[in-house]
Amino acid sequence: MPDDVLHDFSPRYQGSSFEQMVETFKGSFGPFAASPAGSARNFHWKTDFCSDGTATMITSHFSSEWSASAEPETPQWLSVMFPRSGAINIALGREIVEGTPGKLLLAANHEAERFFVRGEPHLSDVLRLNWTMIMRKFAAILDTPLVGALELSPVVDLATPSGQLIGRLAQTIIVGMRDDGPLLRSPIAMAHLTDAFADLMLRSIPHRFSHFLDKKAGLIAPWHVRQAIEYMQVNIALPFSMQTVAEEIGVSVRALETGFRAFRATTPAAFLRTMRLRAAREDLLDASNRQSVRDICLKWGFFHFGRFSALYKAAYGEAPSKTRKRAP
Repeated sequence: MPDDVLHDFSPRYQGSSFEQMVETFKGSFGPFAASPAGSARNFHWKTDFCSDGTATMITSHFSSEWSASAEPETPQWLSVMFPRSGAINIALGREIVEGTPGKLLLAANHEAERFFVRGEPHLSDVLRLNWTMIMRKFAAILDTPLVGALELSPVVDLATPSGQLIGRLAQTIIVGMRDDGPLLRSPIAMAHLTDAFADLMLRSIPHRFSHFLDKKAGLIAPWHVRQAIEYMQVNIALPFSMQTVAEEIGVSVRALETGFRAFRATTPAAFLRTMRLRAAREDLLDASNRQSVRDICLKWGFFHFGRFSALYKAAYGEAPSKTRKRAP
């Protein structure tokens, strides 16, 4: 959408103080840390946003600069950012990435140290995608769950064919959602578009696991690796060893180890542990599950609670107790 049209967008929310803006966003998106670059009082802002639960579209105009960062309790999402005037800077470790008009930025909110909203005024579109959806698509593409940081390359080159396609697809979703647009009344179309975006992004934007995509394109996991994964999935709630898995599918433990290292870049035991961590997370997020965190830990075969908590935090960026508190 042209910038002059965006300047005239009709916001559902607006105000003249920084605190009011922060409370508006917290009320809809959960807790986060934020601070103004200048005066918090003479801070004019307006914003409009809408969501279908998986995708959220946000158009915002700010008169002054500010910055924000995720807290442990902040829900996880992928931000797809289009600066229209001003800039968006992202602190990723020691690197500061700058996004200006004409660029598209990608960042997982729990992987970035801080987001800086630059420009007076600043105008931008942001598409947020639920991180669970990204994780599911990752698992479907690579046949292995995502554990730890994805480390997406943050700047999309819109001059490349794949970059142009990603940008246009994101813009299609944004325009289709804006002003309670037709995509919000078309859940099947929305699901197809967001799924296509996630698939294209994971296949064409460099990230920590991109080299496995290159390997997977020419190689299919051997039958014994596939059967081992099937056995783990069926018996995930039962106690068993890798020796048991190897015997059930008729190979040696060494062959099983070699196959997993070659085709899943991990060991069979680590693969199973990741599956059980994900199952524990699903239980923790289930409001109808009345088990304690410790009981869920034991249910999925983690007998040392401290070790479970450390593994869980490394995988999901928060303690199990924090996840439990976020259960709807």
